[in-house]
Amino acid sequence: MIRSLLMGAACALSLTTAALAEDQSYPDADAIVSVGGPVTEILFALDAGERVIARDTTSMFPAEAMALPDVGYMRRLSPEGVLSVGPDLIIARHTSGPVETLDLLRAASVPVVLVRDGFSGEAVSVAIRTVGTAIGAEDKAEALAGKVEADLAALAGEIAKVGQKKRVMFILSNDGGRLNVAGRNTGADGIITLAGATNVMAESYEGYKLVNDEAIIEAQPDLVLMMSGRGDHAGRKEEILALPAMAPTPAGKNGAFHVINGAALGFGPRTAEFARELHQAIYGDEAVSH
Repeated sequence: MIRSLLMGAACALSLTTAALAEDQSYPDADAIVSVGGPVTEILFALDAGERVIARDTTSMFPAEAMALPDVGYMRRLSPEGVLSVGPDLIIARHTSGPVETLDLLRAASVPVVLVRDGFSGEAVSVAIRTVGTAIGAEDKAEALAGKVEADLAALAGEIAKVGQKKRVMFILSNDGGRLNVAGRNTGADGIITLAGATNVMAESYEGYKLVNDEAIIEAQPDLVLMMSGRGDHAGRKEEILALPAMAPTPAGKNGAFHVINGAALGFGPRTAEFARELHQAIYGDEAVSH
């Protein structure tokens, strides 16, 4: 059945290109496949969890989502896998793919709503409203977006009282002393900025990049930031801060190392919460007193 549907979809693609359904609403959809951790979080935050029948591998929050069927990694979706659960709506991050899979799903008459990625408070609000429109929950989405905006505005007010901004280095991985570090236009850069600090590599490059010892020493980070879920935290702290290039930096001298939930890099409805937690971790007593 699915094979026949896909063959028909492939034929349809040779005749026309399906329109992107970003601004369309499907209030009666009750078999939603959610692709992307932030998208899934938004759906559950809008009390639409019961309408979600499957999720992708990156969707790990809330706990109820983990009990749903997994259709695969968001960038390596197969049309057969997604269609096998019988969706009447697919809501996905716009970086999901491959493109051919999304095209086949659209051509198979399954609406696909893409939620644009972004690493700012504004991007979170847009994502919430996009999902709200898609499921016919505009009022709830407006309330949720408003709360996130208010929380971020309150944090920004506190950040404005901070004197010298701290310099933070986000390390994605360590391969024998070769550090993969976040530059601009990344989730790490976005959450560091919202927390009121400076990403030390933001002016040097975009995305994630392996950096040499000279770059680390020159960057002079005040704090090293890494994601949770990648081994023993204490062990990683000792390993990173003991590197010859890190030892002479303020972070190395002061033992300044912090671990953040990986979901903070996804920019979902918990963004303000993650930004505030990071702000307090970076500025310590200064964050509490100002």
